[in-house]
Amino acid sequence: MTDTANTPLTHPPSAAAFGGGAIIGVLGGVIGLGGAEFRLPILIGFFNFVALEAVILNKAMSLVVVATALPFRAGIVPFSTIADNWAIVVNLLTGSLLGAWFGAGWATRLRSETLYKVIAAMLVAIAIVLVLGHDATAGQPLLTGVAQLIAGVVAGFIIGIVAALLGVAGGELLIPTLVLLFGADIKLAGSLSLAVSLPTMLVGFTRYSRDRGFSVIGRNKGFLLMMAAGSTVGTFGGGMLLGIVPNGVLLPALAIILLISAVKVWRH
Repeated sequence: MTDTANTPLTHPPSAAAFGGGAIIGVLGGVIGLGGAEFRLPILIGFFNFVALEAVILNKAMSLVVVATALPFRAGIVPFSTIADNWAIVVNLLTGSLLGAWFGAGWATRLRSETLYKVIAAMLVAIAIVLVLGHDATAGQPLLTGVAQLIAGVVAGFIIGIVAALLGVAGGELLIPTLVLLFGADIKLAGSLSLAVSLPTMLVGFTRYSRDRGFSVIGRNKGFLLMMAAGSTVGTFGGGMLLGIVPNGVLLPALAIILLISAVKVWRH
């Protein structure tokens, strides 16, 4: 079981929680993500939650952001279009649901010191994917037939583990996978990513609910709602800023933020 002996005191709702969530939401919004990758280091480094509890809180807030983002995007990508691509969603879910359960179970068994290092390593990996994979454009699927099916399950499993361990939706990995492996258009990939993320996150959340660290949600409901509200507002604002800052500048800057965060989490 993860060491939670140094569990912090309950954090009351505050302007810092809302403001931090809003800034994170803007960062995520300008690149089309929920911002959970940036939220987790702040929960650990600024608000002083221990690793597992920070992941669980991050997962809860990510659920709020993803659940609201899917209907918000319905005007651009209708639910009927998502339904038409049900086979892709099921393919990835076959792996991601198992990965989420496995990853969450693994996280609850790790000592905090080890989990900090795992989180730091994954933040570095996401920074690399952010720079190399975010500008992928739709084209011919990388694989077809049985090979595509197997690759989808394997990719989903890995993404499910990452999503569970970091408390994120996994869009930074899902979107490049959908574009490259399945040849999906970037807008469609964004909505399909949410359709895969929501049940995947629910499975990880359910597994975390069996651990004593899950009580952090009950102790910090007000804080969680304030930060989730800030994240939602920030994500909307970030979407409005989309395109103002060129990706050639934005993506490396965000990757650097993730790398700095990874160093701080590693040293925590």
